[in-house]
Amino acid sequence: MAAPVYLFTGPEFGERNDAVTNIKNALKKKFGETEDYSFYATETSVAEFMGILQNESLFASATCVVVKNADAIKKKDDVDTIVSWISNTKSETSVLILVSDEISIDSKIEKAVPAANKKVFWEMFEDRKLPWVQGFFSKNGYGISEDGAALVLEMIENNTEALKNECSRFFILFPKEHFITAEDVESVLAHTREENAFSLFGQMASAADGAEERFEKSLEILQKIRLSKENSSVMIIAGLASCFRKLSLWQKLKSEGKTDDFNLKINGFSSKKMRQQYASAAKVWTSGQTVAILAVLASGDVAIRSGGTLMEDVLLQKLLYEIIIKKGAASAQYE
Repeated sequence: MAAPVYLFTGPEFGERNDAVTNIKNALKKKFGETEDYSFYATETSVAEFMGILQNESLFASATCVVVKNADAIKKKDDVDTIVSWISNTKSETSVLILVSDEISIDSKIEKAVPAANKKVFWEMFEDRKLPWVQGFFSKNGYGISEDGAALVLEMIENNTEALKNECSRFFILFPKEHFITAEDVESVLAHTREENAFSLFGQMASAADGAEERFEKSLEILQKIRLSKENSSVMIIAGLASCFRKLSLWQKLKSEGKTDDFNLKINGFSSKKMRQQYASAAKVWTSGQTVAILAVLASGDVAIRSGGTLMEDVLLQKLLYEIIIKKGAASAQYE
């Protein structure tokens, strides 16, 4: 019998969260009443959540423990504790689900998890995103124009969870016979959406403003994000990294002379607004600077994950300074 442990990694949060929900539902169906727990490995000790798994619940037939940011579990004793439990547990009623935004976690834990219980949830390929949005509207009895769907992808973080949540707003605001246009998308999302990493990138990449002005406005947006419910510094960095990878692709297409409508569309630059944004970004940063910025973002991600919550805001502000003012050059001292 496979150990009741699962490992779900990768940046596609919507499908990943659906997989977690499916396991919980299957556990309830099989055993009836269950106790569900959710922890962050960066905030909770391994001893605490493993203690819950090792002690049978007095009030429910089964227990499910979800541990997020599982890539943060690195200490030898912690790793050994989890691996030992996976190897020796005989109970079907205590389930551990390890979750991470990263592609992988500690190799010893990965090897201990049964192959059938592991899955990496990758971001959708660019050519899948537009059909996904159109299909989601269609399943709910709505039509949406191609420009409208492309604008949705520009304005919402491209994971299925965020897309489902934001697109569902249209089903409340419009009757089913209404055909959603780009103008509808603009009116619904532009004035009501919360700031996120993608709107932050848009401000950072505004070539019409000087570097100092872009930096000040970007700091304001960063503050709004950090005060919102979607305030994870790791997710902010992941969103910015996604934008700069896309900028690198834009710069590559431009250098190869492949900026015709067909090539731009198949590489995810569908709408006029998106093309304008990345054309503006390409005026702000060279291809070499974009590569350096991606390295700075990766370094910042490591620093924040290892430094705890106290320095997060300072490190995020430092990142913006290095990207906007220093164009990818690391600063030894925050000015």
